[in-house]
Order: sequence, then C-alpha cells, then structure tokens
Amino acid sequence: MRIDVISLFPEFVAQCAAFGVVGRAGERGLLSMHGWNPRDYAEGNYRRVDERPFGGGPGMVMLIDPLRAAIRAARAADPAPARTIYMSPQGARLDQAKARELAGHERLILLCGRYEGVDERLIRAEVDEEVSIGDYVLSGGELAAAVVVDAVARLQDGALGDAESAVQDSFEDGLLDCPHYTRPVEHELGAVPEVLMSGNHARIAQWRRQQSLGRTWQRRPDLLDEAALSKADRKLLAAYRAELAAGKSAETGSTAASAAGADPESDGSATRGAARGD
Repeated sequence: MRIDVISLFPEFVAQCAAFGVVGRAGERGLLSMHGWNPRDYAEGNYRRVDERPFGGGPGMVMLIDPLRAAIRAARAADPAPARTIYMSPQGARLDQAKARELAGHERLILLCGRYEGVDERLIRAEVDEEVSIGDYVLSGGELAAAVVVDAVARLQDGALGDAESAVQDSFEDGLLDCPHYTRPVEHELGAVPEVLMSGNHARIAQWRRQQSLGRTWQRRPDLLDEAALSKADRKLLAAYRAELAAGKSAETGSTAASAAGADPESDGSATRGAARGD
C-alpha cells in the first residue's frame, strides 16, 4: 500500500510511521510513505500557503493552488489510482470498519489542513471524502493522518506477526477487547484467572467472549446495542451481570462455562475470539 501525505510537516507523519508494527510493515515492503509539502509549490519570495478568510474572522485559510499542485504531484508519482482524504473534524468518524475499508485501497492521499482549514473549493474539486478521528479539534491534520496510517497499515496482510491478531482486535466484531494477562501467575496486584491456565481452549474462548461482552456492556453500551447477540452470548452476559450484582469479580473465570449454563463445545458463536489491541 502507498500513502502520500500532503502537509506542511510531512516528516511528522513519516516519523510516527517509522516505529512498531507500521515501521515493520514499511521494512517488509507492505507500506510506502511519501510526503509532499505544499510550500514547495507556492509562488513568490515568501512561498505563502495561507491567506485571510473572506468575510473576516480569526485565523488563516490555506490557499488552493499550492495544495492543488501538491495533490496533483502526488497523484502523478504513481499510476495506481489514489483515494484522496481530507483529515477534518467534519468528516465521517474513523472506526474499525472505516479503517478496514481504507486499508483495501491500493493508494491513499491524506490531506492535512492547518490554521482554520483549507479553501472549500479545493475540497469540492480534489477530495474524495473527509475523515475525522473524533469530536475535537487539533492544531493540524498530521496527528489524525498518523492515526489513519497506523490503523490501515496493521491491516495489511503480513503486517502483524500473527495473522489472527487483526481478526481478534477490539471492534472487529463490534465489541471491546477482553482482559489479557502474562507472567507471573501470582503477583501482589492479583492472580491470573484460573481459566486461562486450564488448557481448555473452548472454555478459554468462551471466557474471553464473556469478558468482551461484559466490558462492552459496562464501558460502551452503545456498541452492545448494535451487536446481534446469540442465545449463548445473552447467557454469558447475564452470568457476568449476576456476578457483578453479587459483588464478585467477573474476571475470575468461574462463570465462563458452568455458571452461564452454556456448553462450551455446543455453540460456535460463543467461542469467537474477542480480542486484543496492539
């Protein structure tokens, strides 16, 4: 996948993409990053890229021509068709489904605004869609672009060490992640739930599913409202709620199978991995 970034600070996004999973994706040839600074395409001694807005008001607005020239240069650098995205708080919300959609494109061009934004005429003429990473305003689109790069890079085939990692991420099945533990088994902060050391993979998968359901119910009930829960899911969630109501820890693993009244071998929908985020 090729990603071109149009920005006054293209090196910022490139540096963010140089580490971890995204950096390894670049090393493996799964991702290539290219920066384009509109100031390089501006005219005049001062190479201006912004001007005061018509109608008055605070701040500056980025000019059409330098941005347009940078976008066209980026498009001309590779024959593959590119989807041009403007990072904007007015855009569609970036979620896992949108990240997966964007990851399916061969090329992306990410346009990063500064100041009060860019001239609306450029957006209408050159941008395919606007994308937001949340309901807040940043100083520029570079941080948002870096988030998009990370989200789509890790979804490229071969980017993750384990192919199941992306499948099991939070939000992939509409739910939040389950809790994770590693060594030591015993610690002053607590012990690892027994179910995770049982060796019973069906029971472990069911416990993870239950934790995913429970955490989503507690922390993001709006997501759970949209989830199509199976009969086994509803039993697992009911058992999770019952343990909380009884003042017990819902993470001990005791409800993963028996207390839910569900057979861990009988319903494949209850054993879908509910996952991990890197």
